[in-house]
Amino acid sequence: LPPSLGATMRALRAHPSMALRKTFTAASGAMSTAITATTTVANVRPRRSALYMPGSNARALDKGRSLPCDVILFDCEDAVSPDDKVLARNQIAEALAAGGFGDRELVVRVNPLASPWGEDDVVAMAEAGAHAVLIAKAENQDEVNEVAALLHKTCRSRDEDKEMPDIWCMIETPLGVLRAAELASMHPVTCLVAGTSDLAADLRCDGEWQHRTALLPFLSHTVLAARAHGVAVLDGVHLNLQDDEGFEASCQQGRALGFDGKTLIHPKTIETANIAFAPSSEEVQQARRKIEAFAEAQAAGTALVVLGENGFSIDDTPRHPGCP
Repeated sequence: LPPSLGATMRALRAHPSMALRKTFTAASGAMSTAITATTTVANVRPRRSALYMPGSNARALDKGRSLPCDVILFDCEDAVSPDDKVLARNQIAEALAAGGFGDRELVVRVNPLASPWGEDDVVAMAEAGAHAVLIAKAENQDEVNEVAALLHKTCRSRDEDKEMPDIWCMIETPLGVLRAAELASMHPVTCLVAGTSDLAADLRCDGEWQHRTALLPFLSHTVLAARAHGVAVLDGVHLNLQDDEGFEASCQQGRALGFDGKTLIHPKTIETANIAFAPSSEEVQQARRKIEAFAEAQAAGTALVVLGENGFSIDDTPRHPGCP
């Protein structure tokens, strides 16, 4: 896809209103840009900023209701000590049940099913109404199927019409990277999340050296897998909270690589991520002009339209479904 049309798609994806989502879906279908009947509204919602929040910190959970992030990643796993696992699960479930998080997407990183806490985590989050559960160190389809079956069983046991949470997969091991496309192809999976810290450790590389040079092939591979199967994809965290310039550069790099947003570990970084991964007002206006111009061209029976002084063209060339 031409870079300018890629910007058009980003501009529309980043706008949360239902009306614009419908416009995006219709226009994308008209332009044969891979938005198919299997693409859900969830896949085009904004995910510029996804803040990790330890479930054991009740004060942080409450503060999440007022933070301007698009996604809250409640954590039962890495950020919680073994002694606090049950406490974290219960507090997250209570917070979800209480509500008050507005339009934020509510995702819970659960412990592995093989651990003493994993199965209870998944059941509790399905019952509490999480939008998605995040599988840490995802590496194989069997694990995703097991989580999906447990979610389905839990939701159906409570209410035949209860919607099952989506499944997100963390790509943070070498095997996870190699199997990213397999995971992204699975029906319950709607998002891949790069886990750059653990991945760098497993690769024995310096993940921060020279603007993450050592990780770039693996980051791009994760984006490729997500785009090939029409799911969202989020960049990994930036650990140095004193390095504001480096964090902003990491956000800009992530957007340039094709990520939809960035995972965060502190509220002070939300604004920078929101700005970096949002379209400018000019991009939004240009996106609307392109949609209108192409609709007019189609109505006139023309397969190609040239827009503006820069000669930007939109054609009706078919593209493979699932590849924006």
